[in-house]
Amino acid sequence: MKALYLIIPLAPLFGAIVAGFFGRAIGRAGAHWVTILGVAVSFVCSLLVFRDVMDGNTFNGTVYTWMQTGGLNLEIGFLIDRLTTVMMIVVTFVSLMVHIYTIGYMAHDEDNWPEDSRCRTNSYQRFFSYISLFTFSMLMLVMSNNFVQLFFGWEAVGLVSYLLIGFWSTRPTAVYANLKAFLVNRVGDFGFLLGIGLIAAYAGSLDYATVFGKSQELATMTEAVTGWPLITAICIGLFVGAMGKSAQFPLHVWLPDSMEGPTPISALIHAATMVTAGIFMVSRMSPLFELSETALSFVIVIGAITTLFMALIAIVQTDIKRVVAYSTLSQLGYMTMALGASAYSVAIFHLMTHAFFKAVLFLGAGSVIIAMHHEQDMRKMGGLRKYMPITYITVLIGAIANAGLPPFAGFFSKESIIEAVALSHIPGAGFAYVAALAAVFVGGLYSFRLVFFAFHGKERFREAAHDAHHGHGAHGHDDHGHHGPVEPHESPKVVTVPLILLSIPAIGAGWLIGPMLFGGYFGDAIFIAPEHGALAHMQEAFHGIFGMMTHAVGTLPFWFAVAGAATAWFLYIARPELPGVIRHKLHFFVNILEQKYGFDRFNDWFFAGGARVLGRGLWKAGDQTLIDGIAVNGSARVVGAVASIVRLFQTGHIYQYAFTMIIGVFVLLTLWFPF
Repeated sequence: MKALYLIIPLAPLFGAIVAGFFGRAIGRAGAHWVTILGVAVSFVCSLLVFRDVMDGNTFNGTVYTWMQTGGLNLEIGFLIDRLTTVMMIVVTFVSLMVHIYTIGYMAHDEDNWPEDSRCRTNSYQRFFSYISLFTFSMLMLVMSNNFVQLFFGWEAVGLVSYLLIGFWSTRPTAVYANLKAFLVNRVGDFGFLLGIGLIAAYAGSLDYATVFGKSQELATMTEAVTGWPLITAICIGLFVGAMGKSAQFPLHVWLPDSMEGPTPISALIHAATMVTAGIFMVSRMSPLFELSETALSFVIVIGAITTLFMALIAIVQTDIKRVVAYSTLSQLGYMTMALGASAYSVAIFHLMTHAFFKAVLFLGAGSVIIAMHHEQDMRKMGGLRKYMPITYITVLIGAIANAGLPPFAGFFSKESIIEAVALSHIPGAGFAYVAALAAVFVGGLYSFRLVFFAFHGKERFREAAHDAHHGHGAHGHDDHGHHGPVEPHESPKVVTVPLILLSIPAIGAGWLIGPMLFGGYFGDAIFIAPEHGALAHMQEAFHGIFGMMTHAVGTLPFWFAVAGAATAWFLYIARPELPGVIRHKLHFFVNILEQKYGFDRFNDWFFAGGARVLGRGLWKAGDQTLIDGIAVNGSARVVGAVASIVRLFQTGHIYQYAFTMIIGVFVLLTLWFPF
C-alpha cells in the first residue's frame, strides 16, 4: 500500500510538472488532460485507501529521512488514518470537479490579457499547472505524520495561492490581493513556527506520535522566558497559524480580496483546500489542545467573532463572488467554534459538507459570470432563472445547504456545531452560542439574497446595457469585447456537469452524520478529554437523521434560518424597494459594513503607511545620510582632507623637505623626552 500512498500526492505533481514545463509542446488539450488524469488517479487511489482504512488498516511511517541534526529527525512520512482519508477524498474530489470546470471557464482566458503580454500565450496551461500543484501541496499537508512535512505543505499551499490569486498579473488589484494574502499569512505563520519551535525544543521530536505521547509531560512545563504554561503557548502559537490560513478574525482580511483570482481557484481555495488546512491541523493536534482550556477558550471566541461579523458584511456585498467569500469566512468561524467546544469531529464533518455546497456556490457564481460576459455585480443581474435553469437549481441547492435548512448537508453539520457549543462549558461558549444563533439568521438572509437578487426579479442586465449604450455607463461593452446588450445563456456541459455532481453531496453528505459523529468513525485519530463531554451528550440525544430533522423544527436555529430566508424573500421579491430605503435609513451601520469595520483602511494606514514612513526614514537617515553621506562620501572626504594636508609636504623643494625633517625631529623629541 505504500506505493499507493505515494501515487496519491505524486500524480497531481506529475501533471503540474508536465503542464508547467512542457505546456507549449503539449498544447491546451494536453495540459488539461494530463492534470485532470493526475487528479482523477489521486481520487481513485484515495477511495481505495479509504476502503482499506475502513477495514482497519492504518499506516504511520517514514518515507524519506531528509536530515538528522542534534537528535532531531527531519523526515517525510505519511499518517494514513480515518481523519486523513476524509480529507484526501474531499480534496481530490473537489479538485477534480474544479479541474473539469476550468476547461469551460478558462476557455477564452487570453481575452483577459493585454495583446503585448508575454503571459498571454501559455496562460491556460500555466493555470492548470498551478491548480494541480496546489492539490499536491494540500495532499502533502493532510497526509503528513510530522511537523516538518506539515510545514512544507502549509507553506506550499500559501505559495501556490499567491501565484493563483495574482494569476491575472497585469491587473493591479490582483497583484495587490496576492501580496496581501501572502503577507497576512506570514503573520500567522510566525505564530505557527513559534508553536513548532517550542515543540521541537521541549519534546525533542517533530513526529506526531512522539509529541502526542509526551503531551501530559508538556502540560506540566512552563515556557522558560515568559513563564506561561508551555502547552498553552504551543497551542496558541499553532492556532495563530490556523487563524492566518483559515482566515479567522483579525487575520481574515486577505480572503475577500482573493476573489481577484479566477473563479475556479476561488472554489478550490475556499471550499476544500487552503482555508480548511487550519481546521484540519487543530483537529489533528487535539491531544495537545485538550490539555489547555485557555487555548480552547481563545479558539471558541475567535470563531464566534468571525462567524457573526463576517456574515454581517455579506449582506451588503453586491459582487456575487464576494458574497460567497464572506459566507466562507462565516462558515469557517462555525468550524472554529466547534474546535473550541472540543467537537473536532463535528468541525471536520462541517468541513466536508461545506466543501461540497460552497464549491457549488462558487462554481455556480462562475457560471453566472460566464453568462453575464464576466459581469460580477448582482445589481446588473436579475431574472436569470429562466435563462440558466441548471445553474439556478444548483445554486439554490448550495444556498439552502449554506443556510442550514433540512434535509440538505449544511443543516446537519451546522445544527451539530450549535448544539455542541450550547453544551460546552469552555469559557466563552455562551457568547459563541449567541453569536452562532444570530449568524444563522444572517446566513439565511445573505444566502437567499444572492438567489433572489441574481436569479429572480427584473432583468436588470437589460437596463444596465441600455444605460451603457446611451453613455450612462462606464463602458459600452464588457471585458471580452462583447458589444450590445447582454443575452444570458446556460453554461456549457463542461461547467454544468461538475455543478450537478457537486450538488449531489451538497444534498446528501449530511446524512452520514450518524456513522461519522456518533459511530466512532474517527477512532484514535481525534482525542477528546473526558471532561469535555459535549459530543457524548449529543450522542445520547441522537435518534437518526429523521429524528434530528423532526426535533429541529422546535429549535431556535431552524426558525432563525427560516426567518432569514423569509426576510430575503420579503425584501427582494415582495418589496424590492425596501432595501434601498433601509440602506438610506441605516446608512451609518451600512457604511461600517461596507468599510469592513475599517480593517482594510487601518491596515493600509498603519502597516502599509507605517512601512512607507519607516522605509522613507531608513532611506533618508540610513541610506542617504549614514551609508552615502558618512560611510561612502564621508570616507572619501576624510581621505581627501588628509591628502590635501600631506601634499603640502610633497612639493619637490629641498628646503621644504629639510624643514619637514626638523619639525619631525622636534615632535619626536617632544613625545619621547618631555621637558
